[in-house]
Amino acid sequence: MGLPCPSIGSAHWAGMRSFVAPLGIEQIAILKNTYIDTSCTPASAKWLGVVGLEIHAQLCSNSKLFSGSRVQFSAPPNSLVSFLDASLPGTLPVLSKHCVEAAVMTGLALNCTINKKSKFDRKHYFYADLPIGYQITQQRCPIAISGSLAYSLCVGKNRNHMIPKLVRIKQIQLEQDSGKSLHDDARTQTLIDLNRAGVGLMEIVMEPDMCCGDEAAAAVRELQLILQTLGTSHGNMAEGQLRVDANISVHQPGEPYGVRAEVKNINSARFLARAIDYEILRQIGVLENGGEILNETRAFDYKTGQTISMRDKEGKQDYRFMPEPNLPPLVIYDNETIPSNMNPQQLVNIDHIRELLPELPNDKRKRLVEKYGILAEHSFTLVNEDGLVKFFETVIEQTQVNPTKVIGWIINDFLALLKQNNLRVNQSSVSPSALSELLNLLEAGFISSSAAKQVFAELWKGQGKTAIQIVEEKELGLIQDHKKLEKICQSVIEGHPAEVSEIQQGNWRVLNKLIGQVQRVTRGRAAPTLVKAILEKKLS
Repeated sequence: MGLPCPSIGSAHWAGMRSFVAPLGIEQIAILKNTYIDTSCTPASAKWLGVVGLEIHAQLCSNSKLFSGSRVQFSAPPNSLVSFLDASLPGTLPVLSKHCVEAAVMTGLALNCTINKKSKFDRKHYFYADLPIGYQITQQRCPIAISGSLAYSLCVGKNRNHMIPKLVRIKQIQLEQDSGKSLHDDARTQTLIDLNRAGVGLMEIVMEPDMCCGDEAAAAVRELQLILQTLGTSHGNMAEGQLRVDANISVHQPGEPYGVRAEVKNINSARFLARAIDYEILRQIGVLENGGEILNETRAFDYKTGQTISMRDKEGKQDYRFMPEPNLPPLVIYDNETIPSNMNPQQLVNIDHIRELLPELPNDKRKRLVEKYGILAEHSFTLVNEDGLVKFFETVIEQTQVNPTKVIGWIINDFLALLKQNNLRVNQSSVSPSALSELLNLLEAGFISSSAAKQVFAELWKGQGKTAIQIVEEKELGLIQDHKKLEKICQSVIEGHPAEVSEIQQGNWRVLNKLIGQVQRVTRGRAAPTLVKAILEKKLS
């Protein structure tokens, strides 16, 4: 079970009761900071939130789950539809081996038990964008069960303190997607696009081990990163490749879980956190006022920050699950059970897929911390930004600079400019070799730290110049002539008698002012440590 997050007492409720229903973005943020606290305990909490997730991840495949139709985002409507996708009579499904292998790999990465024999079911319901009248899924005997996902929750004022968390994975099942309904309000009609019909999905069901929006969002982000690392799903939420349903309830400590409401089809981790926190507070408000929570399906309106009732689930829909007669049981093998009379190319081998598993995000973070001595929160920043680990390690290979100094430049300067310009790592005008050359110049004492910042700014402009060329053109190299530097220091001393008098009276902190004056005269080309030594010698 997850640690409790929400903690709301009766004394505090009066001030918020009047505006719980129309909560806006700013109000939900204030209430979240006030009443949702991951550090609270059951003993101090009046209400506890309970959150479980159902995540639909689109499989990364060139063809659909049961047909050879191509998969392409934003293709012209109904241009990627086979006879099977359109449910023409006489067509039969043919299972994609690639989709099965992707599901097995995902299950292994999430510590699941892979069922060597799983089955497909028909889930009957009617929507206009589901022409066949049922969905082929694996509700009763899925491909993978009983896994776990480890993630970290960032808390604290600067969100630099990480709390390790674990959510159980109930099951992973293969299923086909439905089409898409396009509503034309101007003509009061609905159009159907079947391009998405039959696209392969993994439904990943998480147990109700989370307690607030931040936990759920962190878990989804970690899952998204794992899928992208595996290459089993692009996980692009903006394109609908990762859609989340959240089951949310509240209860008092020691009491059974409350009635849950389901918030459907959330397509952003940020909106997921907002939707869950709003729904927790809404349910508490209803119960505090003597009402009852309905078992219903709700939608999240990102403009208002509220969840909205869609349909009642009290009368449970009968999906009339039945075995899919056109698909035999899905049999998966390991090295010990491969039949001698079958072609290995036609089989899905668990052990072979396990050997192909890449370094997973959590393992990569641990390796970075152990190998380079960087902080754990810095390892999260590196791993969570696509391509940044490779950039960092390439810089490390090409320079003798301490990794902790390199990470400072990458996070505080390089990554900051990427974010500011909305760029990815591979779109940067500063290459690893360019940054390595700059850091080598700084480490060798050829330039000062302030000059290095100027050189980096010039490198970012992407004019094709190297760091050393920029240093020479702009005369940013440190002054190497010791006698020349002594003359400059003497001139500064003679020009600031008041500061010199204070130092001679014992106030050596004023020395920093003189050092700053030398830096201004030399335009940052004097080594601060050398300037300090010269000034101290002359003034003592």
